[in-house]
Amino acid sequence: MTRLCHCVLGVLAIALLIASVSLLVTRVFQKTVDWEVQEEMVLKNGSDTLKLWEEPPPPVYMQFYMFNVTNPLEVLNGEIPRVTETGPYTYREDRPKVNVHILENGTKVSFFNPRTFYFVPEMSVGDPEVDLIRTVNVPAVTAMEMATATAMRLPLEVLLLLYKEEMFSMHTVHEWLWGYEDRFLRTMHKMSPTVNPEFGFFYKMNGTDDGEYVVLSGERNYKDFTRIIEWRGKEKLDWWTTPESNMINGTDGSSFHPLIDQEETIYIFSSDFCRSLYVTYEKYVSVKGIPAYRFVPPPSFYASGKVNKDNAGFCVPAGNCLGTGILNISTCMQGAPIILSPPHFYQSDEEYIKSIDGIHPRKEDHETFLDINPTTGLLLRACKRFQINVYVRSLPDFLQTGNIKTLFFPIFYLNESVLVDDDSAGKLKVALLESSFLTSIPYIIMALGVVFGIVFVALACRPFWPKKEEGSEDERAPLIRTS
Repeated sequence: MTRLCHCVLGVLAIALLIASVSLLVTRVFQKTVDWEVQEEMVLKNGSDTLKLWEEPPPPVYMQFYMFNVTNPLEVLNGEIPRVTETGPYTYREDRPKVNVHILENGTKVSFFNPRTFYFVPEMSVGDPEVDLIRTVNVPAVTAMEMATATAMRLPLEVLLLLYKEEMFSMHTVHEWLWGYEDRFLRTMHKMSPTVNPEFGFFYKMNGTDDGEYVVLSGERNYKDFTRIIEWRGKEKLDWWTTPESNMINGTDGSSFHPLIDQEETIYIFSSDFCRSLYVTYEKYVSVKGIPAYRFVPPPSFYASGKVNKDNAGFCVPAGNCLGTGILNISTCMQGAPIILSPPHFYQSDEEYIKSIDGIHPRKEDHETFLDINPTTGLLLRACKRFQINVYVRSLPDFLQTGNIKTLFFPIFYLNESVLVDDDSAGKLKVALLESSFLTSIPYIIMALGVVFGIVFVALACRPFWPKKEEGSEDERAPLIRTS
């Protein structure tokens, strides 16, 4: 009977080891988890995924850092501008998806994404409606750039002198961001109704949307989850000079497909950038105890079109390529000489950094990154950071420009950030723990097989162990001897 038990134990150990290896090779449990995730991550009526996508629980914060010019007169005499950074001025950003419609048998979804901003004083350095910032007079500079060497030059110069418009102007942070009425623009509006009588970098963007999106639901292919296929009724852009540059690639950056691989290049379309972006894997991180992959824009993304031919399509006009880290978006800003860059010209050419006194790029403060859970594709933490600059130069037709150097003048940069809330993090941890247990079953079976194998070997070798001596003859003798 004992020998039979030994044999059963040995057979069981071998069977468990074979079963565990087979399960690991065929990835049965991993495939089961992957299938369940793929089935869950689909936008369909009544699903938790759709509700979470429509109303993301973590708050999004928009932080503005303004650059205040401290030597305006010297700048007009050709000296290097000196700026001081003031910020953050923080706003909570609500961005629900509204007017959601499931289209074409559940394969597509259309929606609008309005953004509403609420000032958060406890996360800010001051009052945006009181704090004054001196920077480039963007309306005047834009008008001068458009009118130089044209018949409008003289009438514009008269208007600028009449209203005492200078190269630099001072307004509150609130006015620079959300808009102010300008006498000069009001007169220009009367001459040309297409010119807005007010100016602000986010003028009419509080409580409004940037157009209708149409995305794929993920029903047919999980990798297409929330991938944008149409924006404002168009399948491609028309601002850039090559078909590749005008492509609308990826999601809107708030959601991604599940089962993300480290080798993937993740694409994001951003209307703020007027183009599609891409990020690549940098490193593994943990966010509130949840595993995540960090993705960042690679150096090739910022490279000049002169260096990276894939970026040549973003040179406008065609062939007019700027340096590394600089993107001219004037074509999608109604001709205004607006230039985008990373904050403090991070990852940009050294000449841009040296052209402004007060610029200090740092990776930890100025890099854009996304921390994504690779299993679910959920965004756990992210910071989208970019800087608004204005192209300025000395224009002989206009006295206001003086002898200013030709440069990209930083106005402000923003940090749009999100961090998963504790409640969502707790729920995700539980879900990941359950899937982790399921995928660990083959290892548990293997461990049992190893334990049973060790016990079997120990019992099988027992007959060969040396027997313990039972004692000397005197020790084996009875305690009471009879004569």
